[in-house]
Amino acid sequence: MGEDQIPEGAATAAPEPTHPGVFLRDAILPEVKESKAEIARRLGLSRRTLYDLLDGKQAVTPETALKLGRLFQNSPKFWLNMQAAWDLWRATQALGPQLDAIEPVSERPDLKAAARAER
Repeated sequence: MGEDQIPEGAATAAPEPTHPGVFLRDAILPEVKESKAEIARRLGLSRRTLYDLLDGKQAVTPETALKLGRLFQNSPKFWLNMQAAWDLWRATQALGPQLDAIEPVSERPDLKAAARAER
């Protein structure tokens, strides 16, 4: 099984990753010492949108990732990777038994080579 494959029974295996907005709220904003209203203003977001993001109710979009990366001088990919990890975990939880019921394609070398080429 490749590193990108979902193992059977994965729906209960992995702990929940931190939502990027919750990470922003708990780890970054306390160190920044700016009000949430000021952060929202700098990001060009409404306060409601920022609060929803901080509560894990709003996803980090590519546009928001670019803004967060610029504001906090880090990579937009950092924010998108956190969001993707959280989204995949949630989807795995939601699909659980449905994923386990899917029979993988047979071990064909030509399919494995094509999958590697996509990376």
